[in-house]
Parts: sequence; C-alpha cells; structure tokens
Amino acid sequence: MGFKTGIVGLPNVGKSTLFNALTRTAAAQAANFPFCTIEPNVGEVAVPDPRLATLSEIAGSKQVIPARMTFVDIAGLVKGASKGEGLGNQFLANIRECDAIAHVLRCFEDEDVTHVDGRVDPLADAETIETELMLADMESIEKRLQGLVRKVRGGEKEAVQQERLLKDAMAALEDGRPARTVEVSDDDMKTWKGLQLLTQKPVLYVCNVDEGEAAEGNAHSAKVAEKAAAEGAVSVVISARIEEEISQLDDEEAEMFLSEMGLEEAGLSRVIRAGYQLLGLQTYFTVGPKEARAWTIRTGTLAPQAAGVIHGDFERGFIRAETIGYDDYVALKGEQGAKDAGKMRVEGKGYEVKDGDVLHFLFNA
Repeated sequence: MGFKTGIVGLPNVGKSTLFNALTRTAAAQAANFPFCTIEPNVGEVAVPDPRLATLSEIAGSKQVIPARMTFVDIAGLVKGASKGEGLGNQFLANIRECDAIAHVLRCFEDEDVTHVDGRVDPLADAETIETELMLADMESIEKRLQGLVRKVRGGEKEAVQQERLLKDAMAALEDGRPARTVEVSDDDMKTWKGLQLLTQKPVLYVCNVDEGEAAEGNAHSAKVAEKAAAEGAVSVVISARIEEEISQLDDEEAEMFLSEMGLEEAGLSRVIRAGYQLLGLQTYFTVGPKEARAWTIRTGTLAPQAAGVIHGDFERGFIRAETIGYDDYVALKGEQGAKDAGKMRVEGKGYEVKDGDVLHFLFNA
C-alpha cells in the first residue's frame, strides 16, 4: 500500500508547481490566476529509499521496484467553499478521498504573483482552509445525525456508536477545533474512520519559500512551524521553484544543484518522510536475483497482513515469514551470509514487521 495525499491551498500559493516537481510532469498547469487546476491531477511518484539500491546491489537484482505514493493536485479553495463558492464542492469531494492533506502555504514575497486576498499571511491562509473544512464537516454531521434518529431510537448498536462519535466531533468543531483533535478509543477507531470527516485527516504544512530561503526558511515558515508543533502536526520547508528545476535534471546534476543551494536532499524526500510520519507508515523489502522491491505498510502490521500487501493469497494461506533485518542483510552480504550467521529468523502469524525487514513469505495457495 502507499498513501494518497491531497495537495491543497489557496490559489497561487504554488500547489501546481509543487505537483509538477513531485511527479516530474507538466500535467498540472501552473499559471498566475485562480482555478487554473480545474480537475484534480493525480500523479504517482517513487518513494526515495537508498536502502533499496544497496539491497539490489548485494543480491544482483535485475530489477529495482520502489514503493510508490500518490499525490493529488486539487483546485484552489476560497472563502465560502463549504457553501459551494469557487470550486468548493468539487474541492471538498476530492479531498475526502485522500488519506492526508499537504497544505501548501505561501511563505514568499513576490509582487508578480498575485494573492487572492492581496497579502502574504500563511497563518491566515491556513485558517481560511481549516475553517471551510470545519464548516463542511459541521454541515455533514448535522445531516447524518438527522438520518440516525430512527435507528438510535430503535437501539441499533452501530447507530448509537456513530451518533456518540458524531456528537464528539461536533463538540470539537463548535469549540473551534478540527475533528482530528478528538480522543478516540481503540474500540471506536474503525467506526470513527468510517465517518470520513474532512478535518479528521492528518495535515502536513508545506511552507513554500523563495529559492534563497529553502535551506533555513524564513519568518513566515517559522510561524507555521510553531502552529504545526502546537497542533501535533508536521511542517516542511521547500521551494517549489527549486523542486521544479531539480525535477528536470538527472541524478548527478540534481545532486550538484542541491549542494550549490546548501540543501542536503530534495524537498520530495522531506515531504514523503513527513507523510510517512503522519500516517505511521514504514517499509519492508523482498529481495532476490529477479527483483528488489519495497513495500509500504502501517507501523504495527503483522506478518500475514504484510504478506497480503503483495497478494491476498499470501495472507490467506500464510504459514511463516523468513526474516532478516536490513543491517544484518547488508553486513553479512546477503541472504546466505545471514543464514550462515544465524541471523535469518522464522516468524509466525504474531510477528510485527519492522521497518527495513527483508522478508520471504511461505504460504499455501
């Protein structure tokens, strides 16, 4: 599994420029006017992980297949979107389908790029979008509570649970807090996720700064970082223009360019890492002479479910997993060396897969 992140923000903050850079395409038209992105553009990108190249070199793999994640470039939002202003209804429908929100905030000054509200204030921009999402959630909750009345009166257990959770969410929203701030028990989590509220989704704040500020950020991005820390969210500083330039270069040229700009890595890597952190994701590997491949799972996933990411039959007929830790695989020069050193373990259905595990699954078809 990967994860699907919606790139959102007010018009002209750099959403489409970032999308173009992330997906290395020009599919999203980047233009200096609102709503240049009319339909959501969807792009898949490889998850950068240097461990995969190391594993493939040791195993002599003919093919290297990285994990992938999906970005969705969603039309710019304005005040009143929750009531259908601008492209509001479409925006809200598209974001509902995503696992997380990458909220691009304008943290650069440029008189040639107009701001829909005529000023550069990333905190106000963030509040505008959050408010619209909260208003949309409140309207949705009101309608759903009305639809549950009869079932609740009839004592339906699931309806009673949904009503309680919806009321908890409404209380938070009325208090000016997004639904993701509500504390939910493990027993309620499945139903809670099924509510699909917009403000449930984890948020990654992407601070789009000028090229010269990409390494350290600026006063605007510092304020966003404070906001993210207070919310338990994550913020990343990038320059969408730099990322777009890098996307047109080969690996060697990109590395030189980053070095000249004082950057250790491309913004894509930071955005993906932050996204993994937000959603509690990790990677395991399957390695052999045919291919070396990375697979994305949630932290805490058990071996049978990890096997199911490859194919449902692997999960249904799971017998055991042969497991080598990444460090052991590298230090002992591959599978045979790990076996000889006693570092290959046999794990059963209760094994919790670790980040970097090199796995081989045995199953009954």
